[in-house]
Amino acid sequence: MNIIKSKLKQIIEEEIQNVLEEQLDEDLLQELLEDPREKVGCSEFLQKEEVELEEKKKKRKGKMPKKFSVKSGDKSKSGGLTAKGVKRYRKANPGSKLKTAVTKKPSKLKKGGKAAKRRKSFCSRMCGMKKKRTGAKGKRDPNSRINKALRKWNCNC
Repeated sequence: MNIIKSKLKQIIEEEIQNVLEEQLDEDLLQELLEDPREKVGCSEFLQKEEVELEEKKKKRKGKMPKKFSVKSGDKSKSGGLTAKGVKRYRKANPGSKLKTAVTKKPSKLKKGGKAAKRRKSFCSRMCGMKKKRTGAKGKRDPNSRINKALRKWNCNC
């Protein structure tokens, strides 16, 4: 369906006045009015508006995903994030270097290797957190997230 520009402008102005919740983009309206063609398709105009709305929605980078849960497969029942959870976190936070847990036994790791150093660093950091940031009940509870994580990383504290 083709409409004459003046008629389309009149329709759009009426819609702007009548409908408060639909806000038409002023730039798109101006672009349409400056178009050299005598007749412009309505669908063409509406498509441009929809594309711009979709682009605005896509600008969500840098925000954390809503929730990580065991049910969705992002968290492990035994503590920490799964590979799926890490992938989801990295997608939401570009440039992140988050990795899954080092679950190998310390005796199986190469001494002084990257994984061994990472494990040792994590254990020392989390053991300190357990001492300072948990109450007496949390320290003894085997199902607390901190104790699950320490067990998964094979930490002795």
